[in-house]
Amino acid sequence: MTTARRIHQYWSVRELFYRLLDGIAIVAGLWGAVALQRDFGQSDFLAAVLTVLVFHFVAEITGLYRNWRGISLERELWCAVSTWLFTLPGFLTLGFVLGDWWNLSRDTVALWAFLTAAVVVVNRGLVRGVLSVLRAKGYNTRYYAVVGINELAFRLVEALENAPDLGLQLLGFYDDRPEERTGAIPPEMGHKLGNIQELVEHARQHRVDMIYITFPMRAEERIRGILSQLADTTASVYIVPDFFVFQLLHSRWTNIGGLPVVSVYENPFYGIDGFVKRAMDVVLASALLILFAPLMVVIAILIKATSPGPVFFRQRRYGLDGREIRVWKFRTMTVTEDGDQVQQAKKNDPRVTKIGAILRRTSLDELPQLFNVLRGEMSLVGPRPHATAHNEEYRRIIQGYMLRHKVKPGLTGLAQVHGCRGETETVEKMQKRVEWDLQYIREWSLWMDIKILFQTIFVVLKGENAY
Repeated sequence: MTTARRIHQYWSVRELFYRLLDGIAIVAGLWGAVALQRDFGQSDFLAAVLTVLVFHFVAEITGLYRNWRGISLERELWCAVSTWLFTLPGFLTLGFVLGDWWNLSRDTVALWAFLTAAVVVVNRGLVRGVLSVLRAKGYNTRYYAVVGINELAFRLVEALENAPDLGLQLLGFYDDRPEERTGAIPPEMGHKLGNIQELVEHARQHRVDMIYITFPMRAEERIRGILSQLADTTASVYIVPDFFVFQLLHSRWTNIGGLPVVSVYENPFYGIDGFVKRAMDVVLASALLILFAPLMVVIAILIKATSPGPVFFRQRRYGLDGREIRVWKFRTMTVTEDGDQVQQAKKNDPRVTKIGAILRRTSLDELPQLFNVLRGEMSLVGPRPHATAHNEEYRRIIQGYMLRHKVKPGLTGLAQVHGCRGETETVEKMQKRVEWDLQYIREWSLWMDIKILFQTIFVVLKGENAY
């Protein structure tokens, strides 16, 4: 009978501590909001308790109580505040269903929301700050050793050294291979302390708390042998898979039936992140359509009056997961190419109309794509969609080109605010654009989207490479 191997998830002391802090923040926030108007009563306490329960339910969806070690404080705070903001509608809905047993005014709820969010943010900031100070002074630190002298080991050490809040100090490297086979260790990272047998002895002597094995995945037998020897120690042992040999795209760990799996190519917009990004798209796209509606009417009239043909131009392009969508634009040319051969617009292109030249230079021809955003086919920020004919051409000559379609295409993107606009007459230009697109997918955050939207305003005003 085969023993089941599973990933065990458990509540750590850290997680229990944070859950307690968040519960206190919710109760304290409500008490502070109510105290300005009246005494804090039994129904108020019941409301706070129910809200804490709803908050913990939402936190399971958002992943708030994951281990945030090594992850920026900004990401943790954003997740905490988002969890709280999505908790309030749930609680208010619950209160509506249960009846009028609570009597919180709108002003009280608004103040409660603000106070709780502030306390949650301050709590997490203080905890991180205290831990960083303690670990910098040598408290709550653990010593780790690295098995294997290779590029992966150096990258691991660099990452750990750049995360002082982890409280880990490097003891040294261990490897059975001679120096001519391993290469030199960077001077700032220490030196080789010995072979595997010496590591085992040091672990038995409690000189090392954590051991990271950085041998490549193909060295299965060597890893098995090391694990067998370390089984006679009490050190915590981790295997660091050499996934860096692959082009990772927003990778994440998960498990299926208790078996660990890691994504290599993945859409980053899952869970709360996807919901927030979509909500921002709908709200901003709706606002922009209302704002620009009069201008769009004027543009439509000018196009119709100055050149024969339709006002709008719809072109087949690839959307999310490579599915075909029809992207809307104001017509700016005398032609509406949408076949197997599509010629890119060039500088002083004779096909561009006089009105079209102005629209292209100011990017106003892209305004109808706000309808694509509302339909869920596009996003405000993402890789710019290319004509289907161009996709089929470049996917054959640029490795990883189709990975940019793991997210919805956007009206603007990281590539565009870094100067990658206009004609891509060389493969190198398209290659650079793809590199920016993949970086966006790997490093996405809501703050990145906001920065790109603001940067786009200045890019449009400059009008470079727009023709």
